This record gives sequence, structure tokens and C-alpha cells, in this order.
Amino acid sequence: MANEDTYVASFTKTTDNVNHPAHYQLFPNQEAIDIIELALSPDEFVGYLKGNALKYRLRAGKKNSLEEDIKKAMWYEKRLREWK
Repeated sequence: MANEDTYVASFTKTTDNVNHPAHYQLFPNQEAIDIIELALSPDEFVGYLKGNALKYRLRAGKKNSLEEDIKKAMWYEKRLREWK
């Protein structure tokens, strides 16, 4: 039973939909945003970060929870501050 519980637990790990969404994790230690940053020029990447922050604030509470959308907007804003 213990082995079965361990097996099931490996597929039911909780995900962090704000900081590291599972659907954006492409490879170990590499997420979609990492590829996007490499593919864009610095100015384009700044625009991407600003646009996503704005998108999540404008749609806050309409798709996901208000709290989750605001946290996602704040994540992009923080990433922008740290990137500069």
C-alpha cells in the first residue's frame, strides 16, 4: 500500500499557478518564459512583461480568481523590475 501511495502522490503534487504553472514547465529548470526571453529582443521582452501584467489586471476575476489574477500581474511586474 505504501508504494501505491507514493506512486499516486507523484502524480498529484500541488502546482503553483502563479510562480511556476505546471503547463509552462517545458524541461527541468526551464519554463516557457525562459524561451520567450531568449527569442525576443530586450525591448520586446519588456513589452511582453508589461503587456502580461496589464492583461492580468484588466481581466482580474473574469477567468480565474481575482486574487490569482492580481498575483500573476504582480509576478510580471516583479519580473520586470528585476530584469531591468
